[in-house]
This record gives sequence, structure tokens and C-alpha cells, in this order.
Amino acid sequence: VQAEESGGGLVQAGGSLRLSCAASGSDDYVIGWFRQAPGKEREGVSCIRRSDGSTYYADSVKGRFTISRDNAKNTVYLQMNSLKPEDTAVYYCARPGFCAVTGTTVVYGPIMGSWGQGTQVTVSS
Repeated sequence: VQAEESGGGLVQAGGSLRLSCAASGSDDYVIGWFRQAPGKEREGVSCIRRSDGSTYYADSVKGRFTISRDNAKNTVYLQMNSLKPEDTAVYYCARPGFCAVTGTTVVYGPIMGSWGQGTQVTVSS
């Protein structure tokens, strides 16, 4: 199973970007978006279950980011609005074994396959 991300770039604070993740190899999957800022650990941003469309978000992006899927194209999108400088990071899509909410925290299962190269998102102030 492969997942390949694209769509990053440079944008001013308050702007928008849409990331795409082409997922192949399985008809039933969970796709997660993750990000890693310089000097920080990689963190989960959002995930979606292809089967029922359930979505989950980190608190830091709720109300600003929207994850969606196009099953016909095997593509998952991350629409990012009202971007902030702290959203600057390399963004990755990957296939966790699961994603779910425990309390208010989104938890992710082990990543299936390998991480891609990611796509850089830079938000200037």
C-alpha cells in the first residue's frame, strides 16, 4: 500500500492550501495526515476512514483544516484554511492501521508501509 502526498507551498498567514494524498493498493483504508516542524516530533493532524468517512482532527487544526476523500480517485485531501506560522512543517500522508478518539485525543495505529518524502508547507507571518 502506497500513499504519496503533494500540494505544499508558501503562503501568507491567513491563506489556504490543499494537500493531496494518492492512496493505492487497497480499497479499505485509513489515511492520516501528519506533520513535522523543525526540531519537533512528528504529530498527527487528521485522519479519515475510507469505509464510512469518519474524520478526526488534532485540536490545533479543528475548525481550520478539513480532510476529505474521493474514493473514485483513491485520493484524500487536506484543505487547510486560516493558516498560521505555527502550521509550518513538512506534511506527510500515511496509512495508520487505525485512527480513533480516546477522550479528546486522536490516536493512530502503527503505520503500514513506509513514510513518503512529504510536502513542505511554509506559512509566513
